[in-house]
Amino acid sequence: MTNWDESVDLVIIGSGGGGLCAALTAHDAGAQVVVLEKERLAGGSTAMSGGVLWVPNHPLQTGDSVAAAARYLDAVAGIPELGSTPRRRAAYLKTAPELVSFLMSKGLKFVRDERPDYYDELPGGSVEGRSLVVPLFDLRKLGAWQDKLRAGPIPLPVQGAEGRLLTLAGRTPRGMLVALRVYFRKYAMRLMGWKLVGLGAALQGRMLEILLRAGINIKLESPVVDFVVEGERVAGVIIGRGGGMRRVEARKGVLIASGGFARNREMRERWQPKPTSTEWTNSSTGETGEMIEAAIRLGAAVHNTQEAIWIASSLMPSRATPAMHATELAKPHIIVVNQSGKRFFDEAGSYMEAGQRIYSDGSVPCWAIMESRHRNKYNWGKIPPRLSPASWLTSGYMKKADTIEQLAGMCAIEPAALKETIDRFNQFAYRGRDLDFKRGDRAYDRYWGDPTVRPNPSLGAISRAPYYAVALYPGDVGTFGGLVTDEHGRVLRADDSPIPGLYATGNATASVVGKSYPGAGASIAASFVFGHLATKHALGSTKVQDCLPSAFARRLA
Repeated sequence: MTNWDESVDLVIIGSGGGGLCAALTAHDAGAQVVVLEKERLAGGSTAMSGGVLWVPNHPLQTGDSVAAAARYLDAVAGIPELGSTPRRRAAYLKTAPELVSFLMSKGLKFVRDERPDYYDELPGGSVEGRSLVVPLFDLRKLGAWQDKLRAGPIPLPVQGAEGRLLTLAGRTPRGMLVALRVYFRKYAMRLMGWKLVGLGAALQGRMLEILLRAGINIKLESPVVDFVVEGERVAGVIIGRGGGMRRVEARKGVLIASGGFARNREMRERWQPKPTSTEWTNSSTGETGEMIEAAIRLGAAVHNTQEAIWIASSLMPSRATPAMHATELAKPHIIVVNQSGKRFFDEAGSYMEAGQRIYSDGSVPCWAIMESRHRNKYNWGKIPPRLSPASWLTSGYMKKADTIEQLAGMCAIEPAALKETIDRFNQFAYRGRDLDFKRGDRAYDRYWGDPTVRPNPSLGAISRAPYYAVALYPGDVGTFGGLVTDEHGRVLRADDSPIPGLYATGNATASVVGKSYPGAGASIAASFVFGHLATKHALGSTKVQDCLPSAFARRLA
């Protein structure tokens, strides 16, 4: 019999979105729970994200249905596979809107996001979008914890569609209005002492506030070093804290919500496509994969470990992390080419697919080719238009030339090939139709475009010198494969049997959406949903039928 230093009903490893949601679910059920975060800051990669949840048929939406979302998810994710089984997909689609209602009842506020589904042209796809975000949050509401939340990706108090409109600050009246609004908001913050944050920091700040108000135990700098197993059941964990070891009993179960392995060089080399690097990720520093490996030692199966939430990124001088360029690639007057000077994907489409295409084309790195109007009108990374630091050119990070042929030579691309590609693309831009990759045909492609450019807001010719080139890499915001789990969040062995007492959610698992990314916030929403379902199952409050739409439940009854 193990000698325990502490005993609770549920141990949650990690303070990302799925972990905090699970803790709230457990507390609501009257269970005793502890959240163990190995980092000195709470929030995980969710706090560093855009803070979006993809929730079909959510309570703030009209005209959607589970049936339409199921058609869309099946069209995007394709043939069911481990992690993305029909039962898990059904559980996600049924539970997500119910979970939003639950979170709203606990004080979490949501507003609709404007982003269309990423493949809105597919059956069941939504041009209006299915995503939710939260309003701005004042960190002062966290009291002593206000400096213990991980910072978000944009150091500005922006929310929802304001991020897109800010990229058009010099192009549209709405963009200018939002820029002024954010400017005066920053001024008011200094004047009034507010500490407003948006995006993922706002989501996790609100979640953390709710948990702290409820008295839920969250322990920072408390890394779990291993599981305690009694018989075949995971009965607890061992924490390495303050130079000593503590054993915490989990009477009902242990939930892994610790994120993926984006910061683990050895795991990336073992599983991810090559070349790969921990220097290309924007994930939390805590995503180092120890809990995945610990579960594997217990016999857990893994799947889709080759995948990440890819985003085309560049290695900007004097930046500790890569600059991500999903929004810039959707603007006019820019294309991406391989070393042969050829385009090979829709630059304005899904950022995850962009990374997949970069790898499948064998184009690491590839090249962003842009002209003067792109650099004069749109941000590059976090740098505003027209403000290109001298170090970009002197370091070789950004290449500049007066002709396409000169630029091609600087990138070791055959000049005639690049000129041919650009001439062809320019004809598409003039006509407003990309006959090669259909860029701008989707509502999502146009969402990040420039509406002042016609006839296609995502297409603009590359014809005005000077011309620029930047090397792009398959960056990411976290890995997207891992432990195989069922519709209850139970960790499964290779023979499909669950490991008693062990659950997982989030980027530590093989995603419910498989190798795809259906819409903004798909990873965060799934982390919330399966953290919620895992907790309910561990506490004994979930039956199989509860996880499935009524048609599925009747079939099982």
